[in-house]
Amino acid sequence: MSAPPDHTAAAWIPRLLQTTDSFYPTGTYAHSFGLEGLVQDGALRDRATLREFLLGQVLPQLGRTDLPVAARAWDAAGAAPDWETLRSLCELGAALRGTRETRAASAAIGGQRLDFAVTLHGDQGLAAEFNRRAAAGGWPRPACVAAAIEGRALGAPREAVLASLLYGSVSSLVAAAVKLLRLGQNASHTLLAEVLAAGAAEIDAATSRPLEELGACNPWWDIASACHETADFRLFIS
Repeated sequence: MSAPPDHTAAAWIPRLLQTTDSFYPTGTYAHSFGLEGLVQDGALRDRATLREFLLGQVLPQLGRTDLPVAARAWDAAGAAPDWETLRSLCELGAALRGTRETRAASAAIGGQRLDFAVTLHGDQGLAAEFNRRAAAGGWPRPACVAAAIEGRALGAPREAVLASLLYGSVSSLVAAAVKLLRLGQNASHTLLAEVLAAGAAEIDAATSRPLEELGACNPWWDIASACHETADFRLFIS
């Protein structure tokens, strides 16, 4: 059996930070989650339009999809995991993605993260048991649930796991924007800091948001994401 997680902050903070590194082997860097389509359509052109998109579209959507699903998954993955609830949350986390490309991207990132978590945390721990049950039951493994499972395996508290999920989601979009727009390091990091500060309210709300309030409808973003598959040129997988 693998050693139980060390719940002291000195143990889980650096390891949780490791999961947000751009070179952590989840493949996140290869996805733009529809951002590339929005740039090609001319909807995103510069820092100002990117800021409007992140604050007005991305944060509210995270607050009604990935963050509350991850909060529930963290709760369900306690000392005696509720596997039936985790299965339902996997299905919900996948269903809340509006397009096939974003569902596939989330599943690929989540799967790679959980597989690597077994390498890091041992084949007898929470992530390994989750993977076995997911494989046997054909569960999807969305990135938001993967973040909750690995956070639990590290002994990180729920709010810290949600904060790392928020950071990973927003920073990946900003990193993609740097490749697609005329956006320098100062401009991108001041924007990232602003969005992360605003995202604290979404983390607070996610832990108590009723299940019936989950979901987001954003046809503008979904259409841009769906059109990405047949674009004349692409820098990203999604």
